[in-house]
Amino acid sequence: MTTTNGRALEIALAYHRAWTGQDFERAMTYIADDIVCQAPAGTLRGMEAFRQFMGPFTQILTAAKLIAAFGDDDTAVVMYDADTVPVSDAPGAECVTVVEGKITHMRIIFDRLPFEAARKSAGAP
Repeated sequence: MTTTNGRALEIALAYHRAWTGQDFERAMTYIADDIVCQAPAGTLRGMEAFRQFMGPFTQILTAAKLIAAFGDDDTAVVMYDADTVPVSDAPGAECVTVVEGKITHMRIIFDRLPFEAARKSAGAP
């Protein structure tokens, strides 16, 4: 399901297409310098902290499928299935706030358990 109206939805989908399409630098053009990102590992503040968190994830991404997206001019939600090198089924969702064409706030939700299990089975602490 995708509702195709609203500026925030347009930005969220453009960001999603860029990072899932292996163009992380383009994805970062949609991120505000002062972004606040609430991720399962904690709150990240600023573009560089966000880059350090999200960049490595994009490098292990092997495929992504959009499940649903909806939003308006200010807020959008994108839900997807991601396949990664260590985990073949990693569903995720992002709720974003957009101000003046940039994502200023992002709340990322995904299940960390499969990633922790993959690390343990690989012998990592």
